[in-house]
Amino acid sequence: MRKRDLLLGTLFLLAAWEALSWLVGSGVLPLRARTNILPGPLEVFPVFLAELPTALGGHFLVSLWRVLASMLLAVLLAVPAGLVMGQSPGLNRLLSPLIYLTYPVPKVVLVPIVVLIFGVGDLSKIVVITLILFFQILVLVRDAAANLRPELLQSVRSLGAGRRALFLYVYLPASLPAVLTALRVSVGIAVAILYVAELYATRQGLGYYIFLQGSSLFDYPAMYAGIMAMALLGLGLYFAVDWLERRLCPWEFAQ
Repeated sequence: MRKRDLLLGTLFLLAAWEALSWLVGSGVLPLRARTNILPGPLEVFPVFLAELPTALGGHFLVSLWRVLASMLLAVLLAVPAGLVMGQSPGLNRLLSPLIYLTYPVPKVVLVPIVVLIFGVGDLSKIVVITLILFFQILVLVRDAAANLRPELLQSVRSLGAGRRALFLYVYLPASLPAVLTALRVSVGIAVAILYVAELYATRQGLGYYIFLQGSSLFDYPAMYAGIMAMALLGLGLYFAVDWLERRLCPWEFAQ
């Protein structure tokens, strides 16, 4: 995406936000709630900048750590499992029914159970997000490994490559685009689940900050500053995955 298009899109969203804030505040929209529920960006930005070096910045770092740890753990668990399943048709047939039964289950419903098992600390939040990322990465990596062209594998085997060499130099590079695609798709879902997970028995994280400011203190500018921080968290992770793809998979962008 070109920087110019990104800038224009950002300006359009900010203008739409400011216009909607004016409509709500002026009473044009027939809302029954109080008129200050949607402050505009001109009101939220100063609060964001004032809160970022203090409370908001601390909550942001906690949420960032939880998401990064979850992504790393999911990759370390799902990539080897997906590659093994992709290489072994028998194992794939054995485990596929289990995956198809558990993959569609919305993992957010498991939050209370995970909290009961792993406690109210960082571990329970990391486990919930890891569960979501694990299945998406596993399925895509398995399919990428299983769909490799047979002639490619035969040509590498003819050079004397064993199972380990095939794993490191064929299956793993071929699965990297699938891993990064799964991460890119999962970033928004992971941040959304993070918000839900941080509502349970915690006093740290952007989810807690947003809920506290909006539902307890009724400080709506601060609440929207927290929402902006969570949006920037997801956006930053999305761009980071794009950067990794360009560094790790240059053949995907070769002209």
